[in-house]
Amino acid sequence: MKVELKKIQRRRHFSDDFKRSVVRDYEKGYATVSELGREYGIQRAVVYRWIYKYSNYNKKSSVIVEMKESSTKKIKELEAKIKELERIVGTKQINIDYLEKMIEIAKTELDIDIKKNFSTPQSNGSGKTKKK
Repeated sequence: MKVELKKIQRRRHFSDDFKRSVVRDYEKGYATVSELGREYGIQRAVVYRWIYKYSNYNKKSSVIVEMKESSTKKIKELEAKIKELERIVGTKQINIDYLEKMIEIAKTELDIDIKKNFSTPQSNGSGKTKKK
């Protein structure tokens, strides 16, 4: 004879102060809803319910849209990439300014014209030259 055992669901009760502290952590940006759920072992739907009930910022008919961790991580990576590219562009601009100054010095002090002069005819390159 088999005995069927039913699993007893444990039901936890949280104080209003605890719920308000979780909502406060969310509002201050200390953690996302998912992080709070994992930290306290609470389902996200429960955390959202508490936010709707105890939040000072959310109205009853409004919907909370929260960026996922991957989105925030991607934004941070893109911001880091932008900073790196700005640094590279700055370095390149310094190099360009340096080379332009060197060309200017070569022209004024050494009387060497390095810039291409458009009035001179093009060279034939390594092509065959005509003998006279």
